[in-house]
Amino acid sequence: MNYRAILAGASAIGLSMAATVPAQAQAQGGSTPPQAEPTYSVGEIIVTARRQSERLQDVPSAVTAFSSETLYRNQTQTLGDLQAYVPNLSLHVGDASNAVIYLRGIGQIDSISFNDPGVGVYLDDVYLGRVQGSFLEVVDPQQIEVLRGPQGTLYGRNTIGGAVKFTSEKPSATPEGYIEGAIGSYDERRLRARLSGPLGSDQLLGSIAVASSSRDGYTTNLNDGRSDGDKALIAGRATLLYQPTDNFSANLTIDASQNHPDRSRTPHRETPIYSVNTGAMRPVIADPYTVDVTYNDLERLDTSGISLTLAYDSGPFTFKSISAYREMEYRTHLDLDASPDQSFGIYDFEKQDQTSQELQILYHGDRLSAVGGLFYFHENDSTFGGAVAPDFFLDLGFILPFPLESAGLRLSDNKSIAAYGQVDYDLTDRASLTVGLRYTHETKSTDDRGEFFLPATAPTAEDMERLFGQGLGYGASGYQAEESWDSVTPRIALNYKVSDDMLAYASAAQGFKSGGFNGRITTSAQSFNPETLWSYEVGLKSDLYDGRARLNLAAFFQDYTDLQLSRFAADPITGDFTSVFDNAGGAEFYGLEAELSVQMSETLRFDGNLAYLHSEYTEYIDGGVDISDQRKLVNAPEWSGRAGLTWDLPLGGLGDLALSGGAGYRSKTYLTVSSSETLAQDAYWLVDASILFTPQDANWTVLLSGKNLGDEAYMEHGFDLSASPGVQMGYYGAPGTVTLDVRYRF
Repeated sequence: MNYRAILAGASAIGLSMAATVPAQAQAQGGSTPPQAEPTYSVGEIIVTARRQSERLQDVPSAVTAFSSETLYRNQTQTLGDLQAYVPNLSLHVGDASNAVIYLRGIGQIDSISFNDPGVGVYLDDVYLGRVQGSFLEVVDPQQIEVLRGPQGTLYGRNTIGGAVKFTSEKPSATPEGYIEGAIGSYDERRLRARLSGPLGSDQLLGSIAVASSSRDGYTTNLNDGRSDGDKALIAGRATLLYQPTDNFSANLTIDASQNHPDRSRTPHRETPIYSVNTGAMRPVIADPYTVDVTYNDLERLDTSGISLTLAYDSGPFTFKSISAYREMEYRTHLDLDASPDQSFGIYDFEKQDQTSQELQILYHGDRLSAVGGLFYFHENDSTFGGAVAPDFFLDLGFILPFPLESAGLRLSDNKSIAAYGQVDYDLTDRASLTVGLRYTHETKSTDDRGEFFLPATAPTAEDMERLFGQGLGYGASGYQAEESWDSVTPRIALNYKVSDDMLAYASAAQGFKSGGFNGRITTSAQSFNPETLWSYEVGLKSDLYDGRARLNLAAFFQDYTDLQLSRFAADPITGDFTSVFDNAGGAEFYGLEAELSVQMSETLRFDGNLAYLHSEYTEYIDGGVDISDQRKLVNAPEWSGRAGLTWDLPLGGLGDLALSGGAGYRSKTYLTVSSSETLAQDAYWLVDASILFTPQDANWTVLLSGKNLGDEAYMEHGFDLSASPGVQMGYYGAPGTVTLDVRYRF
């Protein structure tokens, strides 16, 4: 039985019925008597984008926010599910369980630890330093906010492209909780639960949330007949909130997660590759969800953290301290010859810990408000990685007369200190001026070492990890390097209240991301420069028709200098696989964004967004030649957007039914720095729908939802290894899925 077709058809029928309701009511009985003004509206959204609770419509910048109820209705399971709902957002999981996040064309595609993300992820105001562990499961959320443009004058770590803020649910003053279970396609199983309330007194509140999620992989491996890229996640969060007085609070949060699937996620072979074993070309497999590989037997990601937030209110001043410590460990085997030849397997074993401390002072006066802060961040990272590729090296016998396996150890120490401040001053009753400034000092040091091993001595990556540095390897190399950068980044904005329901603003802000060293190179310190970005934005936020419609518009121009690019190539001397991490001279972006919500009646609502993005390199020097006209920016589709309808249908004494459906669109998107046409994803649509049933006077709900109901096969990530070992590979997004979710609240 085609459940996706049934679900899509039911939702489409419901939505089409809803669309005809106003017309039918108007047609009955000719003229109608005068009626009272409708009281329904699109509702208010409260955000903390500027470190204070305020209406979304009063924030003079581009922000999209999602409440916990909206996240549940949309079945937002990971950050990647937000992509279609935010203008100019590209967000998916990468090749190494990393979060690949781009806003307005700004981001970072590489998964390795020597570079910083272009868009920051914050968990309860704590910056997550590594992209591994940043592709968050949406467990126990209060709200998620996506901020577009540079964030530096209000936030702990300077993020050049924007920020994704995940705020978890705070403990409640009365006992409450829920338990939720779900089953779905690919043998999906989910279980979530939360318990919250006072702990002996009204001054001490606590909550605990746990989640378990598992499913088979979307891809089948012909080599062993098993699914590839499965999921086996367990996560939890515990919070204590102590409020001895009305003006002081202490919030302690501990969280942990582990994902230990049976298999790593293997990219699909998009081009033929020469087979060492057969002496012939291995062709492309037609089905994008079928692979034929061997080195996919390891995937482990563990994260944990503890944070303490202290807040004290004293009249117009608020003092806040955010202290945090986090750890992450990641281990994977990745097959990058995309064949069963065992000719090019990559392994990556990483451990990271970070300590951060932020001190803030906030002031709220009649005409002036201000935020000031000091920030400290210290990160240690140990990455052991390399290639298990005996057949590949043996095939290059004219270079090496015997097979070797490579191993490299990179020890990184990163520090960042910063001072920031922002002042908002009301020039008149309607006009205000915002001025902000940030000073950042960052230091990065690295200790990189490399060796080669004979397969007889160290046949596995784990063997090389155990024997590394004991004198059993060959060709030992290494270097130590350290460099520091200073940056002063300003922000200025003029805001004008056109009316009580309309805000216009114009702003200019500079973003900064520090440089570093190419961690895949162990013979010399190949450094790259910091990135800088000037972003100019004008916008309009408006509530229309007595709050029944909301239209937010933004237009922007971004001037990007020294953007950091990661790619793979062949060594010009040996022809061997090599990594290149360097700076393109510059790029420009400009675009338009629109977000529209309309409460068409008490039961019918429309939500949509549309984004246009023009992006181009202004300078890209490669080998002394400017190739800017031959390259396209990564994850920067020209057009993207989504449109959706929700119909709330009362069923009398039975309860309420909510039917939702929508479609998201993305135009052609280049997925690699090489601008490979093979790995460019053509335009596509993704259709989703859901049916939510809430019984009358009951505490439980049933949600039947479907994603990618058209079963579109689309690439969201790519590896261009055409230079060496001679193959291009693509990672495909999830095929069509259906999930049945039941939640009981108490």
